[in-house]
Amino acid sequence: MEVELERNPLWLILVETVHALPMYPSHKAYVRDILILEHPRISVEELSLRLDIPLGEAMVILHEIEEKIETLTNGEENDA
Repeated sequence: MEVELERNPLWLILVETVHALPMYPSHKAYVRDILILEHPRISVEELSLRLDIPLGEAMVILHEIEEKIETLTNGEENDA
């Protein structure tokens, strides 16, 4: 699904819009530092409901966090 998102021409517009939201950095930090550790398989819909944020913001946050986790995981595997 992630590849489908990135191929959609509206994805970049959604990301740009979400990054402009005033609470976005705080929401992303909370999800990254606390919520994802407690609920690693949280869905976009559940995140949206728990934080009372737009679905698009939840999509972008989870996408960016998953990208970061994959990058770190791949880096550690290559170091071993």
